Amino acid sequence: MSQVITIYTSTFCPVCSMVKSFLDSFEAPYKEVNVDMNPVAMYQLISKTKRLSVPQTVINGKRISGFNPEKIMQALFYQKKTLCK
Repeated sequence: MSQVITIYTSTFCPVCSMVKSFLDSFEAPYKEVNVDMNPVAMYQLISKTKRLSVPQTVINGKRISGFNPEKIMQALFYQKKTLCK
């Protein structure tokens, strides 16, 4: 079972780039959804979060707003810990 990571981003979002770089440093594969280019994804994001703010990172169902390395690491560590059992 592999990690399922999705990052909702926008084109000119420097914080989005920080999240992607952080995940890249751990070689964690992710799917990027640019809400600027995908109005359906934008609608889905607003429906789930009740606001439009990016980045939104979802790691195996756990949603993390903004750039929060501690929460990202907790979600990645929890996933790895679960897979190792």
